[in-house]
Amino acid sequence: MLLAGLFAGALFLGLLVGDWIYFIRLTPDAIRYGCRVASRPDQWPGATVDSIRNRFGPDGVLMLSHGVAWWYPDQSQIAIRPQYRLFSRKFRTAWPVKGLIHVTPQEQSLEAYCVKRIPWSSALITMIWFAVVLVGSLIFVVQYALEGGFATLGAAFLGIGIIGLAGMVALFGIVTVTLSYRLEDSRLMQVYDELRAAMTPSGTP
Repeated sequence: MLLAGLFAGALFLGLLVGDWIYFIRLTPDAIRYGCRVASRPDQWPGATVDSIRNRFGPDGVLMLSHGVAWWYPDQSQIAIRPQYRLFSRKFRTAWPVKGLIHVTPQEQSLEAYCVKRIPWSSALITMIWFAVVLVGSLIFVVQYALEGGFATLGAAFLGIGIIGLAGMVALFGIVTVTLSYRLEDSRLMQVYDELRAAMTPSGTP
């Protein structure tokens, strides 16, 4: 039984690490990998497909101050993500964000549509955690009520206290996920702004 538990734990950890490693790759087969969480439409005035091609160079990779961008000319797409250094001093959360920018030529600009994604493991673990807290709290309330837990004032206060504790746990989880996503999204948008500045003529807002 212990061996089975160790094997399951090792398998879960391996799948988690593999999911993150594949997520941060910017190869053609991995750029669309991940759970879509948001999008951002934008316009790049003065930019053209040719100017993008010249800016990236023959290898299609552009190193930015806080991240990396990869140009795929056959698909008219640019993949971006922040830098992930092994011994970075920056705090990393469980919800890293990467972006895939679809560019469409217009008359005097490029239409840029950035799709943001997080790892599937982060999305699934988050949903499972919230489901366990919410469903577990609901089951407790139903069972407690069926067993007469709210029949007396003291027992009712006890039940309300436990429900309040479960609500605080759920609220803490919501705050943690929200703040972590905002932090990681701001890092991605910093890379996006650096890429936009490199693609548009100097001084263009």
